[in-house]
Amino acid sequence: MNLFKRTIALVLIILNLCVCAFAESSDFSDTARFLVDTVAEPSVGMVGGEWTVLGLARSGAAVPDGYFEGYLSRAEDYVKECGGVLSENKYTEYSRVIIALTALGVDPHSFAGYDLTAPLSDIEKTVRQGINGAIYALIALDCGSYSGGREEYIDEILSLRLADGGFSLSGDSPDADVTATALQALSKYTDRAEVSAAVTAAVDCLSKIQDADGGYSSGGVKTSESCAQVLTALCELGIDVNDSRFVKNGNTVLDALLSYRTADGGFEHTHGGGVSLMSAEQAYYALADLERVRGGKTSLYNMSATSTLPDAEKTIMKLRENLISAYEKYVELSWK
Repeated sequence: MNLFKRTIALVLIILNLCVCAFAESSDFSDTARFLVDTVAEPSVGMVGGEWTVLGLARSGAAVPDGYFEGYLSRAEDYVKECGGVLSENKYTEYSRVIIALTALGVDPHSFAGYDLTAPLSDIEKTVRQGINGAIYALIALDCGSYSGGREEYIDEILSLRLADGGFSLSGDSPDADVTATALQALSKYTDRAEVSAAVTAAVDCLSKIQDADGGYSSGGVKTSESCAQVLTALCELGIDVNDSRFVKNGNTVLDALLSYRTADGGFEHTHGGGVSLMSAEQAYYALADLERVRGGKTSLYNMSATSTLPDAEKTIMKLRENLISAYEKYVELSWK
């Protein structure tokens, strides 16, 4: 085999490996299909909206032509209709839309003629709904490195720590969901001593309240959403899902999350409770986060670099086709 043939063969091997890598990354493609089929026209909303968009955008899943553009059009109409006021009391509405827009590479500073980040500068109104206001405001501001009251939100979250290091919407018992989302928000600030100590305590708390099957409960009820939020927190913190602190009787939180998965790719809220769209949305973006960090990409909420998996896959496939064509042409000419 001459040098030309060896070079072509080697490049084709590399490209084939790339194609296989893309195929492996679609382990949860049935859930992506479930979301696309169930949420054919995503619009502004806590369910059937931004969380579906976030998961699909950050996973790089194939979506129908115009899918994301349709969301942006409907979101723009919605923002215009409400005069840029998404809510008077729940500022997580702004945070959620900012996160989705950023995932799509759209600047929320001037969307439909409004700066959707501006309301998050009002700390008092943002935290009026409780710790969730501060958590998601911090995540939203950080996902696109937007200006805002980061210090105030960090201080607010830290001030709400429970004695055991966990977090909760109310009461003295740690809630897995709230503790996990607080960790997601604080994950980028572990270089600060106070935050690092708080994160260490919260991680220890999550480890202690993990169920024997690797899963988690919220309000005394075992749910897939609790598993999804903890998995997302681990990914944002760079903690391996197989970390010994989060393995109970040989079960990881990933094992527990997948136990809620249904045959059609959906997820149940509770075992035997039937498919829930909210559960599927949260499970999917958690799984997308896991695949991203395992693939050496930035985590779910770190949107400093964007890449679209289907576009990259098409490029590699095209290169592969061109090389095969060039080799066939070479063989044809060599026989003349």
